[in-house]
Amino acid sequence: MAARFAGGWPFGRILGVGVLIVALFAVLAIGVGGTALADLTTARNHVVDTLDPAAFHASQLEVELLNQETGVRGYALTAQPAYLAPYYTGLAGQRQQVARLRVLLNGVPGATAQLNTVLQRADTWQSTYAQYTIDGVRASGKPLTGAPAGLGKAEFDRTRAALAALQANLATQRQRAAGTLHDSAQVLDATLIVIAVALLLTVLVLAIGLWRSAIHPLNRLAADARQVASGDFEHQVEPGGPAEMRAVGLDVNRMRERILAELSALQVAHADLEARTEDLQRSNSELEQFAYVASHDLQEPLRKVASFCQLLQRRYAGRLDAKADEYIEHAVDGAKRMQALINDLLAFSRVGRTAQRREPVSSAMLLAQAWANLAPEVRRTHATLEVGELPTVLGEATLLTAAFQNLLNNALKFRTDEAPRVSVLVRRDRDDWLFSFSDNGIGIGPEYADRIFVIFQRLHDKATYPGTGIGLAMVKKIIEYHGGRIWLDTTVTTGARFWFTLPVLPEDESADG
Repeated sequence: MAARFAGGWPFGRILGVGVLIVALFAVLAIGVGGTALADLTTARNHVVDTLDPAAFHASQLEVELLNQETGVRGYALTAQPAYLAPYYTGLAGQRQQVARLRVLLNGVPGATAQLNTVLQRADTWQSTYAQYTIDGVRASGKPLTGAPAGLGKAEFDRTRAALAALQANLATQRQRAAGTLHDSAQVLDATLIVIAVALLLTVLVLAIGLWRSAIHPLNRLAADARQVASGDFEHQVEPGGPAEMRAVGLDVNRMRERILAELSALQVAHADLEARTEDLQRSNSELEQFAYVASHDLQEPLRKVASFCQLLQRRYAGRLDAKADEYIEHAVDGAKRMQALINDLLAFSRVGRTAQRREPVSSAMLLAQAWANLAPEVRRTHATLEVGELPTVLGEATLLTAAFQNLLNNALKFRTDEAPRVSVLVRRDRDDWLFSFSDNGIGIGPEYADRIFVIFQRLHDKATYPGTGIGLAMVKKIIEYHGGRIWLDTTVTTGARFWFTLPVLPEDESADG
């Protein structure tokens, strides 16, 4: 029977029987698996598109309510209108979150009613306590000592309790949906196992017939194809076997001919690409040279402007009116800041462009050099530096010193009334050294964690904190050039802390291994 199946039937019939058997199993699998997959998709969509977004917006609604409570309390204690900003922001945010929740909660049992309860209690708190407090402070212009604080707290607690009930309902619905997901996944697993066994049996039956009718001619065709693939594109493919196999052989031969034509076109395109690459490299080189020369050419007129403005300032100081002295001072300051900006831009553009040989350097020595470079500012601010044990790293000493100096300079510049204290610690993190620079300065808000590393991005006006806004961008570029990364620790609430990594020396990795 196996011989008759393999040698007596046409190749198309053998495939037809195999396809029929596979189709029967496929129909059965589609019926069972499709139902389970539909349930799985429904439950997953319910979780992903409804329950999870609803839980997120419910938590955001709680944040907006807390902002309102914080703003009203701050205004009642200080009578300063600026403290009302969180309250009005919270009201706007509340409306946005409620609008989104109403759309999401339509299919969640009981959730819409719970949301209405939350809104009713929030409205009661806003009308009986928040607005009363705001109106009282506005009328008196002083902190309101007689506000019904206890009533406000009780109403707000009831609002939070209603919101907690809504969140608990969402959590329960999500748990149920997760159970449905689990059951559907089990059905799918069982279906896949059955399909796998059935396909294995089908393959065993078809293998015997396919060997005599297809495998042998196919091996011959594969040998021809390998000869063509080895580079002999002139080799003619001779098709054989059943009609279907001969058709495949003819197609392979046509493909060979097409490859010959495409190869010729590809060689032409490759030559054109090489020419364009050379043009691009030449253009980049010319652009870098132009930027360098243009920046240097800007220095000469700026030096003249600054020099003559300073001469005017020294010669005519006090002899002109106050406005003239002020204008001269602005001109001098502008020229100096432009010179500093150009110098910083040149330094920023050189990072990674004029690469020097990297060698093992002591980060402790580099940090000491950076601290010494800031000696006048250190003495003026009475700053102190606490340093742990620092490792030896592979890098360019001048660039790493510049990175350390920029971080130290930031700690000295953005200080509070206290004397600056800077702490530098290092610990091993697998294949990297993890450095931390901490200070007791004014700190940086978490919302600015990415912005501070962008060139020219300043968080303060230049009159209060002078500078060009390139320092941290330079540090980031230097650290990344050395194979590390840098980020702001957003969990710090006092001062600022920067983390960055530098790769461990290969010999240190071998020693640890």
